[in-house]
Amino acid sequence: MNFLNLILKKRNGKSLSTEDIDFFISNYVQGNISDYQVAALLMAIYFTGMNERETADLTFAMRDSGETVDLSDIDGITVDKHSTGGVADTTTLITAPIAAACGLKVAKMSGRGLGHTGGTIDKLESIPGLSTSIGMDRFKDIVADCGLSIIGQTSELVPADKMLYALRDVTGTIDNISLISASIMSKKLACGSDTIVLDVKTGSGSFMTERKDAENLARIMVGIGKMADKNMLALVTDMNQPLGNAIGNALEVKEAIEILQGEHDGDLKDISTALSVNMILSSGLVQEESAANLQVISALESGRALSQFSKMIELQGGDPGVCEDTALLPQADQIVSITSPAKGYVSHIATGEIGGAAMLLGAGRAGKSDSIDTSVGIWMKKRIGDGVDKGEEIAVFYVNDTENLEYAKAKFQNAIVVGAEPPEKKPLIYNSIS
Repeated sequence: MNFLNLILKKRNGKSLSTEDIDFFISNYVQGNISDYQVAALLMAIYFTGMNERETADLTFAMRDSGETVDLSDIDGITVDKHSTGGVADTTTLITAPIAAACGLKVAKMSGRGLGHTGGTIDKLESIPGLSTSIGMDRFKDIVADCGLSIIGQTSELVPADKMLYALRDVTGTIDNISLISASIMSKKLACGSDTIVLDVKTGSGSFMTERKDAENLARIMVGIGKMADKNMLALVTDMNQPLGNAIGNALEVKEAIEILQGEHDGDLKDISTALSVNMILSSGLVQEESAANLQVISALESGRALSQFSKMIELQGGDPGVCEDTALLPQADQIVSITSPAKGYVSHIATGEIGGAAMLLGAGRAGKSDSIDTSVGIWMKKRIGDGVDKGEEIAVFYVNDTENLEYAKAKFQNAIVVGAEPPEKKPLIYNSIS
């Protein structure tokens, strides 16, 4: 098979066969196809698209490009949850302990942050001593013991995705729905869980700024999962403002623990509990939404969810004391108050820019090799619709290195719009797709 013919076929708007796609992925991983040829095919896919069968074939070929995880020796129902990424999106650290406290087994592999979106692994590694680099046998033992474990993706898992993502990142082909779907679902399917619940973000802080695109992405991913005989559900949720109050790794862990302690209400808790309810329902643990809701409430109010998280931290080498005293998490040297420039109502937040301001403080990375400071970040004091007075505190910056502080403050201030009238309230959950 000649790879040039595949490029020409897709450039001319024709469908690639299953054999074409298998040839492409297997030979690229083996080093038989050059990056410049694959870049040409990716650009052709970007402009002419892929149908649902092609997208599924690409997903399965990528899944099978490396090792897959066998969770069949774990007693109980295994469940995974994935978010397409946003700002202050700490749902995994809340939903996983809740689901485990309700009797599910959460065996989750997560990634690091890149750009304005945070990474679950970076957040977890802000907990003193905690390791996310754990062998597969130990990983499964922890899941069997306490109901959950969250680790970094192994190098042997879906190597095709790592290679293709690096190329997409430098060729302007990231935001294509088929390529995004295949990237996400190949990894989810390779991780082996029985049930997968997706949180597909839409709005100013997400990859899918338009709701219709987010819903299309959700439908495609749910369809792929069902082809692989997985229990699937996707929620399409709002990312037109930071989901939680905390933006930055240790700060987000602090907020997640405080929600598990029962100290905070709000959008982050609401989305986390909705995802937990749907993890329970999709797994078939109970049949009625009311029963699932009662299980989630009980897991939180009884302290079982917090206890599950504490046990996971301890089994992964971390200090479980953070679940009682969040002051044990890394602390920044300085606290800088950010105030409102005018009186009125917070009417708009450019969420991606807020994430960018946290990056400037050192909380995120522009490139995969960049280092981060887990102690720094932003704590939001106001949300869309809140009234503010001129000079009133709207956020707090946690700072160590002040080199980019003024740039971060300017970026943050430019991202917040204060208007004379309260804005129309957007729903938190736009759709549920199963």
